[in-house]
Amino acid sequence: MPVRSAWLINRTTTDSGQSRSDTRLAPTGTMAPSGALTSVSGVVPGSKDGRYMMDALYVYGDTAGMTANVAPGRAVVQGSPAAGAYPVVLTDYTQITFDDGDANNPRVDLVLLRVYDAQFAPVSGRTEAVLEILKGAPAPNPEPQPVPEGAIALARVNVPAGASVGTGGLDWSKAVYDMRHTTVAAGGILAESWNRDSKGGYAGQYRDNASQLQRWDGARWVSYPRHIGGVAPQGALAAGEYAGQYRDEGGRLQRWDGSVWRPIVPATGWAYNNDGGYCKSTTWVEAVTDTTGPSISAQFTTPVSGAVLVTVGYFGSNPVDGAWSKMTAVIRLAGAVVLPADEQRAAQATGKNGHSVVHTFRVTGLKPHTVYTAVGAYSSSATSNNAWVDNRFIRVDPML
Repeated sequence: MPVRSAWLINRTTTDSGQSRSDTRLAPTGTMAPSGALTSVSGVVPGSKDGRYMMDALYVYGDTAGMTANVAPGRAVVQGSPAAGAYPVVLTDYTQITFDDGDANNPRVDLVLLRVYDAQFAPVSGRTEAVLEILKGAPAPNPEPQPVPEGAIALARVNVPAGASVGTGGLDWSKAVYDMRHTTVAAGGILAESWNRDSKGGYAGQYRDNASQLQRWDGARWVSYPRHIGGVAPQGALAAGEYAGQYRDEGGRLQRWDGSVWRPIVPATGWAYNNDGGYCKSTTWVEAVTDTTGPSISAQFTTPVSGAVLVTVGYFGSNPVDGAWSKMTAVIRLAGAVVLPADEQRAAQATGKNGHSVVHTFRVTGLKPHTVYTAVGAYSSSATSNNAWVDNRFIRVDPML
């Protein structure tokens, strides 16, 4: 029967009593889970004076040569799901010695804390917990061997070609890369680890990444300050994590629309050209003739209201009295016209005497937090009338 208990019946009392695997599998002092029957392997955090995340099982070298030290500490090592999680302790400082480097190529070794259990892996013929060096294969660009089941990696050690005691050994300031990661009791907050790629064990688990509290949402770690309803601090997010998320960007609040960040309080759109040109078309055109800037356009982002005020203006004159020129703006979205030119939304300059004219009109019903473009449009009273327009501008102001 698969129902097994711990601390109920002692194995010495009856053959159906508690076994060692019963003790490991039963939820007594449950560590952070990684599955229904498995726990997160890792080092138990803590330091003597509380200044550091963890002192335990630190790998370091303090003398020239090929020998390193491993500090005492406690850890949990998950075996196979059937074997359970093994609590392991190293009670004293322990030395480990690396083989000499290959004559031609470097290699990468791993320092492991490993559990052998002949009950579940009879091929090994061993039942013990050990510190072990998993020697890598020499290569021009070496990679470490995979971490075996029933083991955790404490450090990665780079062994250069030709390294030996006779050549000065390893440069411990550069050779060791710390690979320890922490584990805590179920419901506890995982301490900062160098292994940032470790997945959470369940949705709702928390960890400290040294600067922020993060929550595992079932697929990734999400920093708590920028979780739903939070504002991400400056520099924390290149891309948003959900549509409607906000971030601080240089003191300006921005909203993630699902693909790009948009200013939550949009800036005024503006376009201007002070080189004069003329229009002789009796229908609306978006360019004038005889100028260095035939067309002008102002890009703008709509506010949450979807409403803006568009202002157009220019300095206009005509060859004869009674003739006129007009300017308005066409509103486009991704090139498509959403609001065409219309004389009721136009500024008009009539007659020979040059004068400035301005007109403002309201546009509503635009998509919030969306980039549009306002393009200048012009017309003349007759094809024979070279209607001059100068100092043209478009201004688009958000209506909040």
